Amino acid sequence: MDLKINEIFYSIQGESSYLGYPCVFVRLSGCNLRCRYCDTTYAYEEGSYLSPKELFEIIGSYKTRLVTITGGEPLLQPQVVPFIKSLLEKGYQVLVETNGSLPISVLPEGANVVMDIKCPGSGMSDFMCWENINFIKPTDEVKFVLTNREDYEWAKAVLKKYDLSKRCQILFSAVFKELKLKELAEWILKDQIWVRLQPQLHKIIWGEKRGR
Repeated sequence: MDLKINEIFYSIQGESSYLGYPCVFVRLSGCNLRCRYCDTTYAYEEGSYLSPKELFEIIGSYKTRLVTITGGEPLLQPQVVPFIKSLLEKGYQVLVETNGSLPISVLPEGANVVMDIKCPGSGMSDFMCWENINFIKPTDEVKFVLTNREDYEWAKAVLKKYDLSKRCQILFSAVFKELKLKELAEWILKDQIWVRLQPQLHKIIWGEKRGR
């Protein structure tokens, strides 16, 4: 079944523990959230339908085995699940970036989930599907995008409540041009919490350029 695709591009993975690796990004159209700081608002509506065959031809034209499925919110399109299964069967390593508002239990076990937990500063924290935490695997990653100190303290409380640091890798990211990485780094070191400080490497390299 065809998927509505916003864009496909080849770049450096700028986030997660795969930061720095060449990667094919498949950005699906549509999102059910409206985060205040969203940097991909163009994915809300823009896009065209491509068949799995067409997608595999494009992905296969790049010499990397790392594919990131992102959005928008990719889980809004149920047909993405068999597509991810097909990618895994073909030997690709698949990262699925999701906003955490929809069940991740539908995803195949071999996919590596990078799930946001929306902080209050996003304006979308009330839409979290907290049951997803029960389905997080050790190979998955949970990301907090922070706008200020209040978000940071809120994220720390969530880590403690769900003992998340023992479940998977935890990523703390600063909203670009809003919270300074140096400031966030100093908070992490002072509090001695076990999280990965995540810069947005693609923005450091190219700035806020679409398709990067």
